[in-house]
Amino acid sequence: MIDNIVCWKCGADLADLPQPFGRRDECSSCKADLHVCRLCEFYDPRSNNSCREPVAEDVLDKERSNFCGYYKARPGAYADQKDRAAEQARDELESLFGDAGEGGPVDARSDADKAREALEDLFSPGKGVDKNEQ
Repeated sequence: MIDNIVCWKCGADLADLPQPFGRRDECSSCKADLHVCRLCEFYDPRSNNSCREPVAEDVLDKERSNFCGYYKARPGAYADQKDRAAEQARDELESLFGDAGEGGPVDARSDADKAREALEDLFSPGKGVDKNEQ
């Protein structure tokens, strides 16, 4: 029996279910299919067809149940999804704003810090409001 197998979608423990998962098995928590590429030991989004098994047939929907005969559940599938989501978000931000090196330095200060600095500039001696005018 394989230890630490959790649902690829919600992270629920799947130790109660018999292994290997059948095509109709689903997570008791989120009802996600379990005989899916995303939970397979051969799943690798960087590989051709997202599968390291060279003779496996291509599966178009990696999150739906399939008939692959090479399927073998693996630990860490849920953690990989978190990493993938973070990586995807970074890629989307980079596509929107570009690299920090492209358009000059990126201002990492929060809005509150920027507002405080603007107020300090406005009311500091020699800048902004002249105390003699009040």
